[in-house]
Amino acid sequence: MDKLFQIGDFRFRLLLPKNLSLPHHFLLFETKQGVPEYTYQIRSTDKMPLPEGKIIAIRSDLAVYQTFSGETRLIGIKGQDSFYACYQEISEGQVEVLLSIHEISNLHIDPLFTSMFALERHMIKRDSLILHCAYITYQGKAILFSAPSGIGKSTQAELWKQYRGSRIVNGDRALLRKIDGVWSACGWPVCGSSDICESEDTPLYTIVMLRQGETNHIERLSPIQAFTQLYAQTTINQWNPAFVQRAMELIEDLIGQIPVYQLTCNITEDAVKCLEQAIFPEANTVEDDIEP
Repeated sequence: MDKLFQIGDFRFRLLLPKNLSLPHHFLLFETKQGVPEYTYQIRSTDKMPLPEGKIIAIRSDLAVYQTFSGETRLIGIKGQDSFYACYQEISEGQVEVLLSIHEISNLHIDPLFTSMFALERHMIKRDSLILHCAYITYQGKAILFSAPSGIGKSTQAELWKQYRGSRIVNGDRALLRKIDGVWSACGWPVCGSSDICESEDTPLYTIVMLRQGETNHIERLSPIQAFTQLYAQTTINQWNPAFVQRAMELIEDLIGQIPVYQLTCNITEDAVKCLEQAIFPEANTVEDDIEP
């Protein structure tokens, strides 16, 4: 198979075996227009190679090597002993992905499939960041709820859908990039357990860092506080100094333009009202003016 995709402004080609089924959410980013900047050749193998080169990062589910032609990654799953894919940069604009024949049936799972392409490595070169967040649109604006897993990003997104009629674009990730000088939230092909994923770009209005609590309270974060929390929820290749430096610069630019709040919240409509009063103060003024 030969398919063309575009995520953000990154257009790439996938050459892959006919027996490989692509995840539905990834297929949302398929396009028929334009020229690819990158080509991924996917091949199946019964044995993962042992890459040559210097090991620059290693953990239970990932080993990264620096080779003469670029970066090579052995990609695995936490809790398993073996790797299921090998990402190898062959030349400028060309990558070979070797896929274990024993794992082909599992690649309908969004994170497993998407992880094979090291997309964050290519996005940072295009001044784009991947943020762990729930992404909603309200009145033509993107509002992002970010926090570590289990805090309630999807829950707050659902509350806004229920009580304010907002739309959920992605329940777990958003791509952040500048479009004509304006920061926008863009679709991403991984959406976690929410199973909500759309390919959609919306001007970014605000980012809300969440914290669980019995009552609702909101405060705008200082630049240092906002930077620290956003950095922790951004996909960053810590072994790559150039990546880290550019990510820090982009986050600084982002918080210079986009307000970042800390919302301590429960699971009620009052949490929605608390945030709404802070980020849409003009709506509160109108309501006050029409009260008898």
